[in-house]
This record gives sequence, C-alpha cells and structure tokens, in this order.
Amino acid sequence: MAPTLTLDQYYDGVLAGDRTVVARAVTLVESIKPAHQELAQALLIRLLPHAGGAHRVGITGVPGVGKSTFIERFGTQLTAQGHRVAVLAVDPTSSRTGGSILGDKTRMPLLSTDAAAFVRPSPSRGTLGGVTRTTRETMVVVEAAGYDVVLVETVGVGQSETIVADMVDFFLVLMLPGAGDELQGIKKGILELADLLAVNKADGDNVPRATASASDYATALHLITPPGALWQPPVVTCSGQTGRGLDSIWAHIERHRDLLEAAGDWNARRQAQQLRWMWAMVEERLLQRLHQRTRDLAQQLEAQVQAGTLTAALAAEQLLAAFDDHPAGPTGA
Repeated sequence: MAPTLTLDQYYDGVLAGDRTVVARAVTLVESIKPAHQELAQALLIRLLPHAGGAHRVGITGVPGVGKSTFIERFGTQLTAQGHRVAVLAVDPTSSRTGGSILGDKTRMPLLSTDAAAFVRPSPSRGTLGGVTRTTRETMVVVEAAGYDVVLVETVGVGQSETIVADMVDFFLVLMLPGAGDELQGIKKGILELADLLAVNKADGDNVPRATASASDYATALHLITPPGALWQPPVVTCSGQTGRGLDSIWAHIERHRDLLEAAGDWNARRQAQQLRWMWAMVEERLLQRLHQRTRDLAQQLEAQVQAGTLTAALAAEQLLAAFDDHPAGPTGA
C-alpha cells in the first residue's frame, strides 16, 4: 500500500471525486491493519453526512445469465444519461480462487474505463462477513464521492444473495429464457428477495421464449408475494447485449423508490438495515474473539465431543465460561 494520506487529504479528495483518492480510500477501508482501520473509521464518520443519497441496486443471476454484459450495458446507459455509477462485488468464493472473480476488470472493459464509473473488485477475505463489511463501507466512500447509482453484484453463491439484498434498496434477479425447465430448480428464497425479475438474453430467436418465461415467472412471483404488499415485483424481458428493456428496468427502480418514499418506508428500511448490520458485526467479532481466547481449550473439547465423551452443550458452556473468565488484554481482543 502506498504511503497513507492524511485524514484531510482523504476527505477532501473523496468529496472532490478524485478517482485516485477514492480508490486509495477504498483500499484503506479494506485494510485489516489496526492503524489503517482506525484512520478508515475516522474517515467514514466524516463522510457519512455526504453519503446515503444513491440508488443502491443489488444484482444477482443464475450461472450463464450474462450478468457482466448486463451490468456493463446498464451502467454505460446510466452514465450516458448523466449518472455516476459505482459497481461493487460481494464474492465469498474469492478466498478459494485466490482473488476476486472481477480480476483485472476485463469483464467490463467499457465501464471500467468510463470516467463517470468506478468498478471495484471485492477483496479476498476468507469470510463473507469480511467482504460484507468492506462492501458496506465502500458504499459510503463512493456515495460521498458523488456516485449516485451503486450496483452491488453477487458473484458468489448461496448466502451472498441474502447479504446483498440486505444492503441495497432494490434487488434485481436476472434469469435465463426457458422458465419451464428452471422453475423446479429456482430457489424460492431468491424469488422472495426479488424486487424485479428480468429474463435476460431476450434478443433474436430468444424473444418468444423469453416472453413465455417471463409469464411463467410472473405466475410464480404472484403466488409468493404477500397480498396487499406495497410493491408487486414486476417481471420483464431484456437484453444486456442490445440494451433492449434496460430503460424500463431503470424506470421500475425509480418508481420503486418514489413509492417507498411516499409511504415513508424508504428511510425506515435503510435504518433497519443499519441496525441489522451493527448486530451482525457484533456477532462476527464476538465469535472471532471467542476463537482467539479459547483456541487451546476448543481443540481439547472438540476431541472429546468427537469421541463421544462430552456433549456438545456442555462443551459450549465450558467454552463460554472460559471466554468470560479470559482477560480481554490491552486491545480488547
């Protein structure tokens, strides 16, 4: 990491929208060094009043759905309309592959070189919680820098969809044409998270199949959407390749925000997300401290539980008792 800037230099550079300083501020936020973390938290506190106004949009999709192509076309259309777009990624698989799937940004060559865009790979953290923390805090940095649309991409699997849905205002799920073949396999939980379902690759000969799929998905969504819900998730067709239908998707995103703001739900939803994040961080850090303070005892108890000489419940009680009795030390760890 390059020599650290002062707090004022970071703050002024981010507010000025200096892409180099923004990138360095994000790197600072991602660092796990205590000195960097202390400076990062001081910076975030100063930036918070300048953040929060952006559209936060989560994007997920089944394998092969053309997510990168969609995001690049969607992002460049938005920058062409005068928006400033940041693309962030949540990638819990990066610890196994040795780096972010975004890699050197070759998946989005146009957007990553667009002066009105900022594309940031997720860090290799080894835990979804670590990636989540940096993504949430990066959001504060890019919003303070003037990016009014933040696209958060899930490039991992499983729990990442739920995590991303809980840090954004609008959750977009991309699907492939051919719903009849896929409805059996689609996770109900993903449909429940969706604020909009878009059948991608609706171009050329695929258009009729995509239209039929959209109808099938609309039926499935209707069955699981609670009666009287403020927002009924639309189902649309689109093409990340040609740009077809992307303006309509953006119109739905804006209408969704207008509707929630008018009902007074927008700020309440953001505030609830912040509280859930706070407690999630408490749980994660408590677990880290538990492991640090009871490492040797944990190994002994694990062996006894595996051997059947101690119940899991009693082992858990002994670990917690040892944690309570263990001095926190000068750093509170």
